[in-house]
Amino acid sequence: MSRPTPCDPRIGVLMNTILITGCSSGFGLATARYFLDREWTVIATMRTPREDVLPRSDRLRILPLDVTDAGSIARVVQAAGPIDVLVNNAGVGLLNALEGVSMDMAREVFETNTLGTIAMTKAVLPQFRARRSGVVINVTSTVTLRPLHLLSIYTASKAAVNAFTESLALELEPFGVRARLVLPGRAPETGFGNNARARMGMSVPEAYADMAADVFARLQQPTQEITRSLDVAEAVWRAATDPTCPMRLPAGADAVAWAKAG
Repeated sequence: MSRPTPCDPRIGVLMNTILITGCSSGFGLATARYFLDREWTVIATMRTPREDVLPRSDRLRILPLDVTDAGSIARVVQAAGPIDVLVNNAGVGLLNALEGVSMDMAREVFETNTLGTIAMTKAVLPQFRARRSGVVINVTSTVTLRPLHLLSIYTASKAAVNAFTESLALELEPFGVRARLVLPGRAPETGFGNNARARMGMSVPEAYADMAADVFARLQQPTQEITRSLDVAEAVWRAATDPTCPMRLPAGADAVAWAKAG
């Protein structure tokens, strides 16, 4: 038996096509699978498309996308056609003391995490506004809820998306378009740690070596409160299908605990 297709009760419009950025692994991949399982049409985008990471389906399209490239964004939006939900999940990590981060590296992080999110959102808004329906879901991080060592640039790039999304929601409300945030916690099963360390280039300044060693040691400690990719997929589902959900949705046991702690 097929599942009922979610709809926005305010306007009675069926919602069943979602475009997700950063689907090659981690949160994006899990979210694509989650929506496919619930009979949505999924447009899964990746920098380098891989056909083997998702099950074959008539409701699945895998498209190349680089969110830092305006031409790539324009091509994917045109190829995708009408969509109901945009999930901005693509991102890069960075773990280093500020003194160990080149300005080129800082710009790379903001180009992907912040400006890429803004550019993708801007590209789909005309169709949402014209149809007076649609949802923008931006995946950020619970690191934005408290200061942490060696994460100043990464946290700033994600905190900017939080502020952007909350202000954008006010602009879009008169047009029946929603904007929401999903805030995952620490997710050991994803590639964030390797992603972040790769961008360090093993270039932590010597003055910060002890601090970095302590941070890495704590990251290796086992903990029961973590975020699973499935937690993020479930939060995205709620943001997409529940018009009454709050602006910020923590995803994962640790994320929920951090959000409650304020």
